[in-house]
Amino acid sequence: MRKKKILVTGGAGFVGSHLCERLLGEGHEVLCLDNFFTGNKQNILPFLDHPFFELIRHDVCKPIQVEVDEIYNLACPASPIHYQFDPVKTIETNVHGAINVLELAKKLKAKVLQASTSEVYGDPHIHPQVETYWGNVNPVGIRSCYDEGKRCAETLFFDYHRQYGVRIKIGRIFNTYGPKMHPNDGRVVSNFIVQALKNEPITIYGEGKQTRSFCFVEDLVDALIALMNTEDSFTGPVNLGNPHEFQILELAQLVLELTGSNSELIFHPLPSDDPKQRKPDISLAKSILSWSPKIQLKEGLVKTINYFSSLK
Repeated sequence: MRKKKILVTGGAGFVGSHLCERLLGEGHEVLCLDNFFTGNKQNILPFLDHPFFELIRHDVCKPIQVEVDEIYNLACPASPIHYQFDPVKTIETNVHGAINVLELAKKLKAKVLQASTSEVYGDPHIHPQVETYWGNVNPVGIRSCYDEGKRCAETLFFDYHRQYGVRIKIGRIFNTYGPKMHPNDGRVVSNFIVQALKNEPITIYGEGKQTRSFCFVEDLVDALIALMNTEDSFTGPVNLGNPHEFQILELAQLVLELTGSNSELIFHPLPSDDPKQRKPDISLAKSILSWSPKIQLKEGLVKTINYFSSLK
């Protein structure tokens, strides 16, 4: 395999740090770019002395000057607590960040992958979600800064591809979990595990009947690298997620079982625009990437619980 120089924006984040680790393990040179708004230096601490790892503290909203062969654009807060904290900055990161990585890719003739999201489907009318579905998104809601920001980023990627011939890849990431998640990021898996380990009440929104599909981070990294390595003629978008669907209530009960927690379940009103169903159709990923998730929810939760237990 040819040694490549690879830029990972948002490389100190949850998914980004796992991706950096895998790329280093494959023998590549990795430039990790992060402004540490939600990234965590602890995530990349093991790599700081690696001879082929370089950390760049930089905001993707500002132009980037580096020499690389490939770019993975993972820079953006991904949990509602973080992306709603400064919604204007979230949109700016999605839109200006996309323009800056695309300008860099255009200049260097580098391949660039956009980490998009299942949120582009909004609260879907089609189940499971297929890549040809245009979505049902509220453009003026509290989640719009992220949902519409990611949709706009996809538009920019395709326009740069059509207008300038930039080599693009778009992966729509569904719920992902695993070690290195931020304990206070507000995502359902980390919320439930942290609450269970502390024997605090587990907070469920609505009746807990809304569904999600949960992909372990190692499986997702496999998919991202497989997508980057496809022929230039394949751009995506392609769904990347685990197609096994669970009710939120089922997830809570499984976390209670695996932690041996005495936490009680408490129910709060459903937040605005919270999707009722999430399940990817991964037929395209199976056929083009030869990829499907290997780690199922129980096994992945055990690994994630062990990680959060070690933080205490």
